[in-house]
Amino acid sequence: MPASLPPAALPLAGVQVLDLSRVLAGPMCAMALADLGADVIKVEHPARGDDTRDWGVRIGTHNTSYFNSFNRNKRSITLNLQSPQGSQIARDLAARCDVVIQNFKVGGAEKLGLGYEQLKALNPRLVYCSISGYARFTPDAQRPGYDLVVQGEAGVMATNGEHGQGPLKFGVAAVDMFTGMYCAQTILAALYARQSSGQGRHVQMALYDCGLMITSYYGMEALLKGGDPPKFGNSHPSIVPYGVFEAADGPLVITVGNNGQFQRFCQDVIQRPEWASDARFATNTGRSAHRELLLPQICQTLRSFTRAELLQRLTRAEIPCGEVLGMLQALQSERTAQAGLLHHYEDPEAGMQAVLAPPYAMDGQRAPVRHPPPHLGEHTDSVLQELLKLDASAMAALRENGVV
Repeated sequence: MPASLPPAALPLAGVQVLDLSRVLAGPMCAMALADLGADVIKVEHPARGDDTRDWGVRIGTHNTSYFNSFNRNKRSITLNLQSPQGSQIARDLAARCDVVIQNFKVGGAEKLGLGYEQLKALNPRLVYCSISGYARFTPDAQRPGYDLVVQGEAGVMATNGEHGQGPLKFGVAAVDMFTGMYCAQTILAALYARQSSGQGRHVQMALYDCGLMITSYYGMEALLKGGDPPKFGNSHPSIVPYGVFEAADGPLVITVGNNGQFQRFCQDVIQRPEWASDARFATNTGRSAHRELLLPQICQTLRSFTRAELLQRLTRAEIPCGEVLGMLQALQSERTAQAGLLHHYEDPEAGMQAVLAPPYAMDGQRAPVRHPPPHLGEHTDSVLQELLKLDASAMAALRENGVV
């Protein structure tokens, strides 16, 4: 397991982020910044918190598996932004922050006094990220944005599934997740530019725009061909044999990426040298053209071997391969443990829990989980006392008035 970077050595140490977003895309963006060392203050509604505190498997009173997935390394405060005092506190915090992230409906932040121009007047160096469903300069700007809707509208569902199958969503909220990471990239670029310009930027991101990016090479092929590319399920659209195959005792991934590998695959792995010498299969172009003939024969042959035997032979032949695991198997695997990708912590309500560790590693050390996913409002007092110098009596008054 790699050692963890000390917090002071993280590249965003000292960067202050006010996260006004909820659900997934915004929190994903904020978590990426937090993982890299930023101090992220997550603002939540005093009663219900983030919507995702009610999604997934319950962990204690207010946390869930869904919420915990996108909110590590943050501090949670509660603020009623609909109240004048609450919105003023948010403005006071924004004036002291480097980054603000919000995903209100278009115009919603402005109604609360938390729009870009309003906060820029308080803090010209502010990098402000607005996340919407659709670009703010299009007729769809006022439409709410939902991952599943955009997966359909952006053609993402058209890339997924087996031949002949209708539209199929991704197993995870891919559009939200990609949007969150695109947002984090752009915020980092704006922070870098601020070093020389001294000025912040208004980062404007849309789920639809990012969803369209996911179509990648499938999208380019559709434009070139003037129609939707076929679906190939677990096979590769351009490389044969390359995909998920069944051994006698379970699935494995085999990726024969070039003609030399195919020669070794036929001769040394599955012991069918006649396919290696067949002119129809000599090149990947030929194998792709004859996939309907070749793949059924390969599949039938592979079923005569155990998975362990195939993995051993493939590895010896220097052909990339791997077993296909269940999700729990993967999370509990030795490979995951060796990489230090699970972080265990003691939750005061729910006992010992686990959360994924950040994927970022630098100089042989992994970015740490500095804060487990926070309880609702866990850091309200400490943050407001630290940043706004509010004393105990001021905090008590805020609570009495329902502001926090």
